[in-house]
Amino acid sequence: MNKPPSKRKKVTFPTPKNPDVLSQDHQDLVTIEVTAVEVEELTEEEQRDRLHLERKVERAVFEAGKALMELRDRRLYRSTHSTFEEYCKNRFGFERRHPYRLIEASVVFDNLMKMCPNWTQNEIEDDPATVNSTQQQILPTSEGQVRPLTKLEPQEQQFV
Repeated sequence: MNKPPSKRKKVTFPTPKNPDVLSQDHQDLVTIEVTAVEVEELTEEEQRDRLHLERKVERAVFEAGKALMELRDRRLYRSTHSTFEEYCKNRFGFERRHPYRLIEASVVFDNLMKMCPNWTQNEIEDDPATVNSTQQQILPTSEGQVRPLTKLEPQEQQFV
C-alpha cells in the first residue's frame, strides 16, 4: 500500500553564488522540485531487532569496564607498558581516571543485574521480546548514571 511519492515545491531565495542570478537587483525566486519519500513503519521483527541492538550498545560501556578490569587484574599490558594507566592512555586515549570509572560502573551494573534476573545476557540474545518494558527502565545505560552508586554498598545500590 505504498503511496506514490508526492512532489513538493521548495522556494529558495537566490544568492550571488546561484548561476540563475544575473545581478544583485534580480529579485526573482528559484523553484526547485523535491520528491518526498514515504518511510515504511518497522515490522515487529525489526522493532525487536532494534531493541536488541540498542541494548547491546547500552551494555557496551559496562562490557568495556569488565574487559578493562581483566586487563588490569591479569596485567595483560605488562609486555608493552609499565603501568595500567599508561597502557590505557596510549591504547585507548583514556585519561587516568576514566578506565577506573568504567571498571567501577561495570561492578555496579553487575550488582544491579542481580535484581533483574530476566535481564541476563543469554535471554536477551535468545529472545529480546522476553524482557518487558518496565525492566528496560530499571537498568542504567551509561557510566555517569551509576557513578554516584559506586560509593554505596551493594544492597544500597540495588535499593537506590
